[in-house]
Amino acid sequence: MHARQLLTLVAAVAASATLVPPLSAQAPAVQAPQVTVGGVVYTQYQYTDAAVHTNTFDVTRAYVNVLGRFSGGITTRVTADIIPSAVTNQQFRLKYAFAAWTPTGSSLTYKLGMMQTPFVDYEEALWDYRMQGTIAVDRNGAMTSSDIGVGVDGKWNNDQVNSQIAIVNGEGYSGGTGDFHKDLEARVSVRLKPTNDASRVGGLRVTGYAGVGKYGPAFAGNDRNRFLGQVSYRTQQFTVAGEYVSRKDSTQTGSILTAFGVYHLTGGKVAVIGRVDLVDPDKNVANNKNTRIIGGLSYQLSPNVRLLADLDRLSFESGATATNQVLFQAQFVF
Repeated sequence: MHARQLLTLVAAVAASATLVPPLSAQAPAVQAPQVTVGGVVYTQYQYTDAAVHTNTFDVTRAYVNVLGRFSGGITTRVTADIIPSAVTNQQFRLKYAFAAWTPTGSSLTYKLGMMQTPFVDYEEALWDYRMQGTIAVDRNGAMTSSDIGVGVDGKWNNDQVNSQIAIVNGEGYSGGTGDFHKDLEARVSVRLKPTNDASRVGGLRVTGYAGVGKYGPAFAGNDRNRFLGQVSYRTQQFTVAGEYVSRKDSTQTGSILTAFGVYHLTGGKVAVIGRVDLVDPDKNVANNKNTRIIGGLSYQLSPNVRLLADLDRLSFESGATATNQVLFQAQFVF
């Protein structure tokens, strides 16, 4: 190559280099989508002493979670809920199917779709023993864990205050879309005193919840209202909590009073649990209250497997035969 041609080539390369911005000036790399799949299974042996005795092994729930994380603060979740069915052995339905957006540096997360309702998911994290069964407000039909709508979650100062507000159909994730009526639901939780549990449910907390809405045409648009107050104290070793719920369903006005506790023995693998639910479906009807008492012992076999042996007694003010259950339950996380 002649010297003149070599100088021409070098000049061309230098000129082209000036057209390429330095790395620091280039647009930031787009985060590659991250999709993970996991799940939870609840299985049990149950012996029931009641008017009709039962002696069964069962899978009470199986959840399959598909979680997506994308650039720009976008996340998604789809959860399949597989439950027992007397007709088809197992029934498949959606539990969650929503997209969420958390703007950079924001304390708020915006959600759209079939999502967690404001209170049930919060208390299940506090109680931490969904494997035993649903919490009092869910088990007695006062609230549901998932519904379809829009919502905003917020947290401030490392969860000293966290909240959620949602506008939903009000029929729950298994109840269809309902009619033109919509429910407004909101929860706020304030940590009054920190402990060694820095989670969103840790510390000494006061929590309030309100849900107001209307039933569909079958109930002539009557009220569906819930108001709740809760005080809780949670550390890494123990949890205690108590709450009162006032509920109005059409012409019925009732209440739920529940208290529960968990104590982890030395080493943390063994825990004692206890819970009492006092339910009055309608204060205008005599002798219709019921009381549920739960007590048990759990063992964390591994980070993915927890075992629970417990007694569950449901008694009735009316004098109807009480239902006593002996349960051996397991939770598998994968």
